[in-house]
Amino acid sequence: MAYASRITAFRQLHEAGCFVMPNPWDVGSARWLRGQGFRALASTSAGFAFTQGRADQDVPRDMMLAHLAELVAAVPDLPVNADFENGYADMPDDVAANVKLCVATGVAGLSIEDATGRQDEPLYPFDLAVERIRAARKAIDETGSGVMLTARAEAFLTGHPDPLPEVTRRIAAFAEAGADVLYAPWVRTPEEISAIVAAAAGRPVNVVVFADFGLRVSDFAALGVRRLSTGGASARSAWAGFIESTRLIKDEGSFAGFLGNAGTAPLEPFFRDDLKARS
Repeated sequence: MAYASRITAFRQLHEAGCFVMPNPWDVGSARWLRGQGFRALASTSAGFAFTQGRADQDVPRDMMLAHLAELVAAVPDLPVNADFENGYADMPDDVAANVKLCVATGVAGLSIEDATGRQDEPLYPFDLAVERIRAARKAIDETGSGVMLTARAEAFLTGHPDPLPEVTRRIAAFAEAGADVLYAPWVRTPEEISAIVAAAAGRPVNVVVFADFGLRVSDFAALGVRRLSTGGASARSAWAGFIESTRLIKDEGSFAGFLGNAGTAPLEPFFRDDLKARS
């Protein structure tokens, strides 16, 4: 398989320690992060959606698959993990079919969440959620790719009234169903993180750091976390700078919002050198 070396490298990153896997939202941000020395990247469904003028979870499957293939091609020596939403399907067989399409983009890993995207029933019922992960596992195994499967338990993110017990119950079941990595978005306290790590029963845990929790990489490592991602936080930060600078122009006629930004000086030489390195 053409992407085998990247999948092997990705698996090795999960064997020990704690690494940061930031989330680019387009080719430029992916190549910049590669240039900074990060050893793996992950897509962000929200960040990409914003580039298309869409809300998160409003990107069609085929548009997302094309984006993933573009990211993989942009950083040919790095593993890319796909934020693959809920697998773009409800039923396990349909999830499995879509997972195979995702694997074909060249990603080294992908995540499947247990959130439905519906307000009336934010989470899939427990048994169905587990079957969906089991189906994704079987689909990946059938490809023979070795792509890593991350199972996401979304109770914190969907406003569950008592999220931690529900998340830990699902994390344990997802691990048993064959997930390689476990992930519960929006946990933020050491106590919550420790409970997730315990529920994962030795399998790697991903924590998304979407704000300053007052913890450094070494602190997460001490809690037993193996992988850190940033989700849509970097994309939102970039948008925040853009929104504020344009607000100042419109409301005050001021260009002060440009002060202190990156400008073009460090970007153009970087991308020029990056292009030379890839040619």
